[in-house]
Amino acid sequence: MRYAREPMLSKFSPVFLAGAALFAATGHGVVLDNDSVKVINAVDAPGKKGAMHQHTVNRVMIYLDAGHQRIVPQDGQVRDFTVKAGEVRFDHAGGLHTSENVGKDPLRIVEVELKKPHGDPVSPSALDPVKLDPKHYKVEFENDQVRVIRAHYGPHESGPLHEQKLPRVTVYLTPQYMKVTSADGKSQEARADAGDVKWAAAAKHSEQNLSDQAFEVIAVEVK
Repeated sequence: MRYAREPMLSKFSPVFLAGAALFAATGHGVVLDNDSVKVINAVDAPGKKGAMHQHTVNRVMIYLDAGHQRIVPQDGQVRDFTVKAGEVRFDHAGGLHTSENVGKDPLRIVEVELKKPHGDPVSPSALDPVKLDPKHYKVEFENDQVRVIRAHYGPHESGPLHEQKLPRVTVYLTPQYMKVTSADGKSQEARADAGDVKWAAAAKHSEQNLSDQAFEVIAVEVK
């Protein structure tokens, strides 16, 4: 994957009491880099073949657009695949290869590189959102490094108090206009644009979609 390493502009959302940073989706490059993850906003131009390269760590790939990619390893075994907008995949570290966007439009991908080869054991919470509120939260996939959750709220829908025990990368698939109420009853509004990326610590809160439109987000919980 070819991408520029020009950092994106950032802003901060006051609602997340753990001090989460929100990174705007304009431009491309590294948007977040800490002890657990490096997050890259990659934009693949149509018809442009990247240089031979390799990825030495596992990654979570969030596709913001529908598209068609071609991966060619050194052995020449071509792998073509299509993705839907909002699709999430786990990509294992691998050998040298080239990649090409063979579709007609630019393809935006949020790439979450996982720095820790193995996660730490996590005891389940009675307030785990997936168990407590399956209407709004579902697991896309889980392994020893991450649990990836898709959250979807319809217009003006609310969810119960829940607990997210792990730090996480959040990628907004739609604009956000939510009311977030912490366990102590304090409420604040949260806003984000589609494509924004946020890093957040563990939290306990409830949420309400204040928008007339549905809200959808991908949360990559890092073990």
